[in-house]
Amino acid sequence: MFNCGMWGHLRASSSMYKRMTSRDSMNADVEADSDLLQNGVEQEMTNPAWKYSCPHVLVATIVAFLFGYHLGVVNEPLESISVDLGFSGDTLAEGLVVSTCLGAAFAGSLISGWIADGVGCRRAFQLCSLPMLMGASLCATAKTLAGMLAGRFLVGLGLGVGPPVASLYVAEVSPAHVRGTYGSLIQIATGLGLMAALVMGIPVKNIVGWWRVCFWVSTIPAAILALAMMFCAESPHWLYKRGRLAEAEVEFERLLGSSHVKCAMMELSKSDRGDETESVKISELLYGRHSRVVFIGSTLFALQQLSGINAVFYFSSTVFRRAGVSSNLANVFVGIANLTGSIVALVLMDKLGRKFLLHWSFFGMALAMALQVFASSGIALNYGAFYFSVGGMLLFVLTFAVGAGPVPGLLLPEIFPSRIRAKAMAFCMSVHWVVNFFVGLMFLRGMWWKQRESHFKKLRLPFFHKNKISC
Repeated sequence: MFNCGMWGHLRASSSMYKRMTSRDSMNADVEADSDLLQNGVEQEMTNPAWKYSCPHVLVATIVAFLFGYHLGVVNEPLESISVDLGFSGDTLAEGLVVSTCLGAAFAGSLISGWIADGVGCRRAFQLCSLPMLMGASLCATAKTLAGMLAGRFLVGLGLGVGPPVASLYVAEVSPAHVRGTYGSLIQIATGLGLMAALVMGIPVKNIVGWWRVCFWVSTIPAAILALAMMFCAESPHWLYKRGRLAEAEVEFERLLGSSHVKCAMMELSKSDRGDETESVKISELLYGRHSRVVFIGSTLFALQQLSGINAVFYFSSTVFRRAGVSSNLANVFVGIANLTGSIVALVLMDKLGRKFLLHWSFFGMALAMALQVFASSGIALNYGAFYFSVGGMLLFVLTFAVGAGPVPGLLLPEIFPSRIRAKAMAFCMSVHWVVNFFVGLMFLRGMWWKQRESHFKKLRLPFFHKNKISC
C-alpha cells in the first residue's frame, strides 16, 4: 500500500503524452522529467524500512498473546478449579468456564468495529485491556462458580474487542512488503501466549491454589498493553477518514520515515476515493454490495473454528489424561507444534502468498484427521495406534498454524474496502466466536456421551455372547 515507485510516474507521463499535441507533449515531458528527478531526490525508490513500524506492531501483538493465554489458561487447571469451587465432575459447568468467555467475546467482537471507528485503534486497545484486567482479577479471587463465570465474562469482552482491532491495526500501519510477516507475528504471539498458559499450569497439581496465580499473571501483559499504547502511533487511515490529514502525515512519518509520507498519503487518497461518508449499517454487510466479501470472510472464520482446533487448545490436558498420557508433556508438544507452524508462516507468508498457505494448511489438517481416524480403527491397534493418534494431533496443530490460523485475520483487512473494514472485521470475528462458543461448550459433553456409549457396549457384549451360546 505504501510503495510508490518510478514506474507509476512513467505511466502517468506516458498517458499524459498521448492526450496532448506535440508542443504540449514536449512541455509535459520536460515537466514530468523534472518532477521525476525531484521526486527521485526527495524519496528513495525503495520500500519503507520495517524498523519504524515494528515496535508499534509488537505492542499490538500483546493482544494476540493475551488471546492465546486465555485460550489455554483453564486447560491444565480446569480439574483443580472444579474441585476448589465445588463443581467437580460436572462437565456442563466445566464447559461453561470455557464457553462463557467465548460468548462474551462474541458480544465484544460485535461492537469492536464501532469502537475502532469511534475512538481509533489506539484507544480501542486500551479499552479492551480494562475488562481483561478486571476479569482476570475476578477469576483469581473467585470463591464460587458464579464468581469464576463473571470474571471469564469480563475477560471475554476484552478478547472480543482486541483481536479484530489488532488485525485492523497491523494491516493499516504496516508497509505492504512486510504486512504478511507482521500478520504472522500475531499468530506467533498467540502461540507464545498459549505455551505460556500451558507452562504456567504445570505446577497446578503440586501447589494448592496455583490456578489463581495463573490468572494473576495475565494482568501483567494487559497492563503493559494499556500503558504502551500511549506511546504508539494511531492508524493513519482512521485519522484520514476523520479529516485529520496533518496528524495522518505525522503518523506516517513515524511508521514509514519522512521520505515515504507523500507517497503514502497519495495511496491513501486513491484507496479512499469514492467511499461514502455515511456510517455502515449491518444490513449493508448482509445484503448490500459488500455482502459477498463479508460472506467469504465469515466462512473462512467459521471453517477455521469448525476444524476443531480450539478443542485441542482448551481440553488437550483432559483428553490426554483420560487416555493415560502425561498431560504436561503433551501440552508442551502441542505448544511447540503451534509455535513451529507460526514461524513457518512468518517465513513463507509474503513469499508464497495467502491463498497457497491456506490451501495447503487445510489439506494438511485433513491428512492429520485421517491419521487419527486410522489410529482409532481396529487396523491400527497392532501398529502403534498411540503414535498415529498423537502424531496426527501434532500434525493437525502444526498445519493449522501454517495457514488456517494466521491467514483469515490477515487477509480480510486487505480485501475489505476502507469504509467497511472495521465493522466487517467485527462481524466476521463474531461468527468466529459463535462457532468457538459451541465447540467449547459441547466438546466435553460430547466426549462424556461417547465414553458412556462405549461403556454400555462393553457391558452388553458379554450378555450378548452368553445368550447366543445358550441358544
